[in-house]
Amino acid sequence: MPSRIASALVVLSVAVVAAQSAGVHPISGRRYAGVMGFQGADWLERTEREIEEEPETALNAIGIAPGSTVADVGAGSGYFAVRMARRVGAQGRVYANDLQPEMLAMLAARLQKEGVPNVTLVQGTVDDPKLPAASIDLILLVDVYHEFSQPQIMLRRMREALKPGGRLVLLEYRKEDPSVPIRPEHKMSVAEAKLEVEAEGYTLSRVDSALPRQHILIFTRP
Repeated sequence: MPSRIASALVVLSVAVVAAQSAGVHPISGRRYAGVMGFQGADWLERTEREIEEEPETALNAIGIAPGSTVADVGAGSGYFAVRMARRVGAQGRVYANDLQPEMLAMLAARLQKEGVPNVTLVQGTVDDPKLPAASIDLILLVDVYHEFSQPQIMLRRMREALKPGGRLVLLEYRKEDPSVPIRPEHKMSVAEAKLEVEAEGYTLSRVDSALPRQHILIFTRP
């Protein structure tokens, strides 16, 4: 298992887009991580992820209502998006957002193969997720927020996309735990997330510790 983890971390490091790694958040001082390129998509689908991240436990803790409209920002190859689609059901809708057309192409192929009809693909930019205004009940970011090169603007755009009372949920590897085998720039502390996200008009309503390695940070839009 250690060799597999080491190999996965090498793949992740090689796939990082270094051009976005130089920014520093003006409030927290946190240095932004690089974006994982589509070449690292296999890491998103690794078999160990089920044990390391417990996606169904995470979604149970978050709570996704049937018929709701949700978004997976930074959806990648769709590991969470397809699970969310099953939970919202035929009357619901998932907006699966990603920067990279290659990731969206992988996700489109997955949706077709698995017969998932209620997912809309959205190619965003570094400062706009391109989500419809005031229409989303829940936005989920799984190990994504720490990679934003324009986090303040992105938080504002996502707030505009949420309905009043809508939720923004971050899953982030725990920086407070040095034993979590992820590079430091790909972790976040609760204090960092709270400081940065609340500065853009959200309220941290709950921190859930159900997962083995990640925080579930649930913010609410007023």
